[in-house]
Amino acid sequence: MNAQLAPPLLRPRGSNHVGMRQFNERVVLQAIRQHGSLPKADLARLTHLTAQTIGLITTRLEEDGLLLRHQPVRGRIGQPSVPLALNPDGAFSIGIKVGRRNTDWLLVDFTGKVRQRLTLPYAFPDTAVLLPALSTHMHTLRDSLGPLESRLVGIGVAAPFQMGGWHKMLGLSDAQSSDWNALDLGAAVQAMTDLPVSFAKDTSAACVAELVAGRGRDLKTFLYIFIDTFVGGGLVVNSHLHSGLHGNAGAVASLPMQLPSTPGTAPDQLVAHASLWELEQRLLAVDLDPTAAYDDRALMAPFVAETQAWVAQAAAALAHCVVSGTAFLDLEAVVIDGSLCRPLLELLLERTRLALAEFNWEGLWRTDLVAGSIGSDARALGGALLPLHANFAPDRDLFLKT
Repeated sequence: MNAQLAPPLLRPRGSNHVGMRQFNERVVLQAIRQHGSLPKADLARLTHLTAQTIGLITTRLEEDGLLLRHQPVRGRIGQPSVPLALNPDGAFSIGIKVGRRNTDWLLVDFTGKVRQRLTLPYAFPDTAVLLPALSTHMHTLRDSLGPLESRLVGIGVAAPFQMGGWHKMLGLSDAQSSDWNALDLGAAVQAMTDLPVSFAKDTSAACVAELVAGRGRDLKTFLYIFIDTFVGGGLVVNSHLHSGLHGNAGAVASLPMQLPSTPGTAPDQLVAHASLWELEQRLLAVDLDPTAAYDDRALMAPFVAETQAWVAQAAAALAHCVVSGTAFLDLEAVVIDGSLCRPLLELLLERTRLALAEFNWEGLWRTDLVAGSIGSDARALGGALLPLHANFAPDRDLFLKT
């Protein structure tokens, strides 16, 4: 099918039952997304829709280019079943993560697979440089789709709510901080494109990626912690992202580490103990490359001694965060991920579990501590999933579990 002549995705049909039909179509797509390719009989069982309804829905989704038929599978008796799968080329989205050390652009297909990736590193983003680059790279990915460009459904942007926050820690001027805090990044990106743009806090977007494509398939209620230049988080309750009143639920960076020691003196926050910025500073202090904090060199000589010292400090702080979160939320698990290399993440989890054993758990149920499954792509991938799920998930809240 020529994609440019393809019918509109999930176009309305009929008059009185348009909403229910579209909802049922999205339920079918969600079932296939969660369980993989499925024959019609299994779809009917999972969705509680009749076989006739499933037949009508899957036929239309095939016509819309959203589903593909696999080869028939023959069983012992009866007619062979034909598994139906998501068509990777059925829809696309672009995810943009704007961070304090780099910006990533991901082109993601209908199955959630990353097709292309662009990265712009920097010490800290200058708006005069970054904004033009946002437009240029976004259109580069869009143009790369060629005849499939009509199937690009939206742009998802993930960035800190306050890019200029903690600017004194980063050594930024008040002017640099003010430039970012005055910028509506979502609106700025929307002005660059005719596609709909979704915006989310960067760690909330990472939490979305984990919820939809990672540990969220098995866990229903968890605190999510993402370790990057700074540390942040998100909160999932009953398989839904819980944003909070201001969209800032899971803002673990601001968690105080102790009681104020003297009146008028604020205690340190988690951000000062469990962020890769702190590891950067340790490496700089001994004339080592601070970018090693983000790759495998962190556990190699001559970097490893400073890394181990950071791990001891970060693990103690994270354990305090885990116990505090459990006391408030009665969590099923705490999921920790980040931009650090996987061996360092596993080491950090091991030391955090040891630190948790030193806390008094009386009155609490101990929670599981597990590694996230996405890694450094989580924020950009979560951004890309926002428009995909806005268009194709059955819940207006985007993350309903079937």
